[in-house]
Amino acid sequence: MNQKGRLFVIGTPIGNLEDITLRALRILKEVEAIACEDTRRTIKLLNAYGLKKRLISYFHPRENQKLPEILAILSRGQDVALVSDAGTPGISDPGFPLIKEAIGQGIQVIPIPGPSALTAALSVSGLPTHRVVFAGFPPAKKGSLKNFISGLSEEEGTLVFFLPMRKIKDFVKIAREVLGPRKAVLARELTKIHEEFIRGSLDNLLTSLSGENFRGEATILIEGK
Repeated sequence: MNQKGRLFVIGTPIGNLEDITLRALRILKEVEAIACEDTRRTIKLLNAYGLKKRLISYFHPRENQKLPEILAILSRGQDVALVSDAGTPGISDPGFPLIKEAIGQGIQVIPIPGPSALTAALSVSGLPTHRVVFAGFPPAKKGSLKNFISGLSEEEGTLVFFLPMRKIKDFVKIAREVLGPRKAVLARELTKIHEEFIRGSLDNLLTSLSGENFRGEATILIEGK
């Protein structure tokens, strides 16, 4: 009976290509294939380090369509690396269905720790980190968003959200309405040239964001109750 391959879950840079570990580079070089969220993003990382590898597009919401192909490679005894566009796979990024199925089939799943916007923003937020509630990407519709934030209003831990910058103003307005003038931190363009942290209260964030049209994605942290 052939021994099954291993699935490596690899954290990759969230902006600065230098933020990748030596172990991650070694694994990417050794595996048979790389399952990645966007081949165009992953090829830039591989090119930066002179790596050439078979890439399999693995993105939400079509993750399940690629499972048979990836699992077939693993069943032949060959290793596969799983990466997302940025950060750690499965943390509000594609990965959960593959990881769950691999575990169910007795395939060894190995984490290769690396960058994460969640921990990067938390580490310099100045907000308490002994208890943290990661809420990921909140609902887009205002009614659902208000209910979502209301459900977190009694949490004592620091609240962490991922949001596109184009939606940040509406989010902060509703958060202020539901939670009051709590302390908050907005982290954008993490590890990149224009990295920025806006600290203060939710009121301060509203003032700082007025009239601005930011792009990209951000991490926002709000103090708990």
